[in-house]
Amino acid sequence: MADDLPESAPPGIDPTTPTFARVYDYFLGGKDNFAADREVADMVMQLVPEAPVVARGNRVAIERAVTYLAGDLGIDQFVDIGSGLPTSSNVHQFARAANPAAKVVYVDNDPIVLAHGRALLTEDGVATFIQGDLYEPEKIFSDPALTGLIDLSRPVGIVLAAVIHHVPDERDPAGVVQALVPFLAPGSHVVLTHLHDSGEDPRVEEAKQILQSGLGGSYFRHSSEIERFMDGLTILEPGVAHVTEWRPDGPAGPLEHPLHSQMVAVLGRKD
Repeated sequence: MADDLPESAPPGIDPTTPTFARVYDYFLGGKDNFAADREVADMVMQLVPEAPVVARGNRVAIERAVTYLAGDLGIDQFVDIGSGLPTSSNVHQFARAANPAAKVVYVDNDPIVLAHGRALLTEDGVATFIQGDLYEPEKIFSDPALTGLIDLSRPVGIVLAAVIHHVPDERDPAGVVQALVPFLAPGSHVVLTHLHDSGEDPRVEEAKQILQSGLGGSYFRHSSEIERFMDGLTILEPGVAHVTEWRPDGPAGPLEHPLHSQMVAVLGRKD
């Protein structure tokens, strides 16, 4: 089998240690992952075979949010923090389809994400990729590559796609989100997607254990807790909603798959 063969990786990349970005890449059908990543992903899929459907639902929610911000609200600059590996559909493509003037800065701290992102997503005057840590927002927003593309005196769309659920309680996820807000001009928006525990799916507890043992932490949280992460922002309709129900520009749609209840989206505005 292919997974039995040695796998090579760029310098500084450990292919034997799974990462969030590469497991997610595998769920989306990507090829930028290693056997260790696939092992964790396969364990999740044995418990929750629909996990790739949830991952795709997350991308659709981000597409809706970015399209709404760029097209309906005219926001033409975005910062995607914890962006993960490039896929066939990325934030600058969503944004520019709705607003051809849109510019995007991608931020991640995973070396393999940086290597692929800089190779595939960098486009002069349109998109760039910087190294940054969610826990150090002052470094992100003072990076010359970001300030050279993004005018922080004007509204910005912040994308936090499936990243805050990797922040443990002891690191204060609400504080992590709220620490971004002072860097943003009024009229800026923050879109966040997060693993959700409704308390109604018995598989969530086992999924938590698999992800936390294999990846070092993924935290399913109730929608009421996720809503508190947006304190200081005005939450737009329909509030915290399952990713396929969430519509920023109209009534919530039906759940397209029952497992989409395990991922929710929310959009907040800085007034």
